[in-house]
Amino acid sequence: MNKRKPLLLIVSSPSGAGKTTLCHKLLAEFENVRFSISHTTRPPRPNEADGTDYHFVDDDLFDKMVDDDLFIEWAHVHGNRYGTAHAEIRSATLEGCDLIFDVDYQGARQIKGQYPEAIGVFVLPPSIGELKKRLSSRGTETPESLDRRFKAALNEIEHNDEFDYLLVNDDVDLAYDSLRAILLAARIRRPRVDHLARKLLDS
Repeated sequence: MNKRKPLLLIVSSPSGAGKTTLCHKLLAEFENVRFSISHTTRPPRPNEADGTDYHFVDDDLFDKMVDDDLFIEWAHVHGNRYGTAHAEIRSATLEGCDLIFDVDYQGARQIKGQYPEAIGVFVLPPSIGELKKRLSSRGTETPESLDRRFKAALNEIEHNDEFDYLLVNDDVDLAYDSLRAILLAARIRRPRVDHLARKLLDS
């Protein structure tokens, strides 16, 4: 029996644009959508569980996975390594689920390089002023780290032209309506469902 091919939805944004909130709303509404769980070499935080938030691995295992070409994409981020394994897509195929990838523009580029059918969505903040406000409101940043995050955010925004959709997160409910519409429209793109027309013609 042929398994349903998962829809690959890449959602990227600068830090502070609110993509995590939007993605969790999507997961809450659609049972057959799940996050692609990344591998990372960083240690788990107190509220994180292995296999749920990340696959936590040591440097030796990560190196072996890189050498064995098991990752779709991987990168150094803030002194640690993160990677997306091909096994995530195989697992989603067996489960009949669509996959959300929460990666930066470099990860998105690598995923689309190997899976051109993947859909890329870039979430924008409503303004630079609002972006600065959201970053500083966390209260966990030093002036130096805040400046680094802001510069990194601007660099992310510069690569928005590598995505299929741009979504401005000014009002979270309206932004979610747009993300939801992208998912639903992508599911019925002709290349994904042309077998339905062939079935009619062959009957």
